Amino acid sequence: MSVMQSGTQMVKLKAGSKGLVRLFYLDEHRSCIRWKPSRKSEKAKNHILMITLHKFVSGRNSNVKIVQICQLEFTTCSTFQEADTDDQQGTLTYEEFSVFYKMMSLRRDLFLLMMAYSDRKDHLTAEELTNFLHTEQKMTNVTSEYVAEIVEKFEVSDENKERGVLGIEGFTSFMRSPTCDIFNPLHNEVNQDMEQPLCNYFIASSHNTYLTGDQLLSHSKTDMYAWVLQSGCRCVEVDCWDGPDGEPMVQHGYTLTSKIPFKSVIETINKYAFINNKYPVILSIENHCNIQQQKKIAQYLREIFGDKLDVGDVLSRDSKTLPSPHSLQGKILIKGKRLPAYLSADAEEGEVSDDDSADEIEEDFKLKSSNGNGQTQVESHIRKKLDSLLKESRIVDKEDTDSFSIRALLRATHQGLQKNLRQVKFSKQQRLLAELNRHSKSRLTCQSVEKEEDSQERSGREAGGQFNRIGRKRKTIKLSRDLSNLVVFTNSVASQECLNDGTPGDVLSFSETRAQSLVNHKAEQFLTFNQRQLSRIYPSAYRIDSSNFNPQFYWNVGCQLVALNYQTDGRMMQLNRSKFMVNGGIGYVLKPPPMCKGSFNPFSDDPLPAYPKKQLVLKIISGQQLPKPPDSMLGDRGEIIDPFVEVEIIGLPIDCCKEQTRVVDDNGFNPVWEETLSFTLHMAELALVRFLVWDHDPIGRDFIGQRTVAFSSLMPGYRHVYLEGLTEASIFVHVSVHDVYGKWSPLVLNPSFTIMHFLGASKNHQLRGIRGFFNRSSKSSVDTNTSGLRKRSISDHLLRRTASAPAKGRKKTKMALSESVASISDHGNGADAGPLQPRAPLIHRPISMPLDRLLQGQLSICAPDNEENDIGADSITGEYFCA
Repeated sequence: MSVMQSGTQMVKLKAGSKGLVRLFYLDEHRSCIRWKPSRKSEKAKNHILMITLHKFVSGRNSNVKIVQICQLEFTTCSTFQEADTDDQQGTLTYEEFSVFYKMMSLRRDLFLLMMAYSDRKDHLTAEELTNFLHTEQKMTNVTSEYVAEIVEKFEVSDENKERGVLGIEGFTSFMRSPTCDIFNPLHNEVNQDMEQPLCNYFIASSHNTYLTGDQLLSHSKTDMYAWVLQSGCRCVEVDCWDGPDGEPMVQHGYTLTSKIPFKSVIETINKYAFINNKYPVILSIENHCNIQQQKKIAQYLREIFGDKLDVGDVLSRDSKTLPSPHSLQGKILIKGKRLPAYLSADAEEGEVSDDDSADEIEEDFKLKSSNGNGQTQVESHIRKKLDSLLKESRIVDKEDTDSFSIRALLRATHQGLQKNLRQVKFSKQQRLLAELNRHSKSRLTCQSVEKEEDSQERSGREAGGQFNRIGRKRKTIKLSRDLSNLVVFTNSVASQECLNDGTPGDVLSFSETRAQSLVNHKAEQFLTFNQRQLSRIYPSAYRIDSSNFNPQFYWNVGCQLVALNYQTDGRMMQLNRSKFMVNGGIGYVLKPPPMCKGSFNPFSDDPLPAYPKKQLVLKIISGQQLPKPPDSMLGDRGEIIDPFVEVEIIGLPIDCCKEQTRVVDDNGFNPVWEETLSFTLHMAELALVRFLVWDHDPIGRDFIGQRTVAFSSLMPGYRHVYLEGLTEASIFVHVSVHDVYGKWSPLVLNPSFTIMHFLGASKNHQLRGIRGFFNRSSKSSVDTNTSGLRKRSISDHLLRRTASAPAKGRKKTKMALSESVASISDHGNGADAGPLQPRAPLIHRPISMPLDRLLQGQLSICAPDNEENDIGADSITGEYFCA
């Protein structure tokens, strides 16, 4: 199914033409074959029911058969047998096949959910659908017009449309539509206050924007600016170096990356900066040019950007605070160096400190240009070796957070290249590469790097003079007045300066190693600084594979410009994308209020004692169409996956945790977990919720897919979580959030207690046969017990198939409700407190939900009118008051 939905390229043959190349694919609803490109747009489709699946046999026999359509795969399938109701067993009529197809497409979890709200009918009335939307999906102001629109859009039966009801197929389509996605559709547009100072926002930022790959060998392209700007990035980096014929170039200095003209970069930025996003763009300029080419840079910026650089209206306002994104719409801010105020106004140039990311690389390891005869040969050899190492580094767990490229790798590479540029001796080169291999799998922690640099800095200060962080005298460069005048609100300041100094317009830039030290040792001071000024964090220069650090670590202290390598997809960029989707993907997200004013320690066990906590309760119900891992440890095994779901919370350190479901054996098509996971969050507005699906293997686990959603974008109720980059693969969950006051003890959950088990134990209360949902004739709706062809009813078969599988190596436990209540430990008692005393169970989510009422015995499956039971006030509000 996944392959068919990905599509197959074919050539459409037409008389008198060469043939048209088209991509044919199965649509998202699995009802039509579509193709593209096509001038017919939405009409370019063929319904599956109109396509001949097999040669039809016709003649005198009026009962047309689809000959042996499913014999090889399905004749042993009980669902096939349920659909094959006539005397000729092993084949299906067209009507029988239609029923069989719909039965195979039926979602048992959605079927049971509909039954809970429809008085066990095969459809939902407008009133019942409204009740479902109010009660479960927490939708307010649901009008009759809106309900009628749902029926008209999703119902497939003309008869049901006329009656204004929603059948199981329509309900399934509705539940799988974007309306019932886990992401809040309102967050696809700007929904936050955009008139606060810039320092109150997280700002999507890119590092070395021009690069297409690694930091040492990859190409530079202007297309990268077009891509990142249109994807919502609002701070891009431009590294400027002297070029030929007086034309400045953009490149990654001291490396083998290619160069592109500065003018082309600026033209691309001007073209794509505000296509679908009017909020301001920050250009982070790293200037390595001489005075003449600096003047050319300033000239291009003025000529190409024009009025976009004019912020005169904003300048007239309060200079003690930064302007807002709203007031700067359509503007481009130049982040760079500014000449010191003590220079006379008529001075054409002056000296400023040269603080940039290249300083993190020791001078001996910088690649310098050379005209030696052996350069090309050695460069080719190094390229091949580096390419091999970079590929090797990618063959790891895709969720490995410790992907830091090591200093030894860069040190060995640069040393080897410099030696061989002077003298080609491959014997030494081979020894060097052997050393490179030996070190390539080790890890260098940021803490050890920081200790080394701090030691060098202290020794430099003791020797006297102004030194940078690696113990050498701080370099300065000459800066032209023309370029300096273009820097208004975003003045780059040396990161060595104190966090307590500076004006709102100063921007401090830190490499991740320096920033990590500040977060670890001066978190509260760093957070206070970020309440009035901007800080930019960029990846270490030793990440030559363009890997990324965890941005959440720096968001936790309010850093605004956390720059990532956008060209490297993976966990960190997925977190970054989900962060900025909260506010329409415009690249600006408002910080939580406690981060904008006041003080707290993000590393505390209770960082905000007076701040209300949130309890997130997720019921992981089922999965749909989960594919085999694309790069399994065991290769193309040709076997069915054993999936399980992991949910990770990423936020303040106290909130970070992981929980996972058990493993379901041999089922990637429709695995059922029915397990509840609970999380308590101290600052929910900062948290990201990450859903991961894995394939369990005896030797480890294989990554299938993920979806990361900001907590504030979660929708309540029954929702589908579509895995990123996969067309139909999803997991079905229930989401509920409750306020928590005071100290909180974690819930003890019994995953074996599920709605499926409860219904499976109530076989005397037979549900209506599924087949009747799709064939309304009296003959096809006959009581299944009267047919000698069936060994069990369809509802019985349904319930049997939905029984949850136990985890591998773990026995399935069955516990009576009273036993599960008694098993909840009393956290207030010690080991000698005596026998456990039963106490009232904690409600995981409001008991007004019918499925949970079934579990608690408050709703009879035979008497759905008993819904109005006594419910405590706390159960209705969903709030918990804990001692």
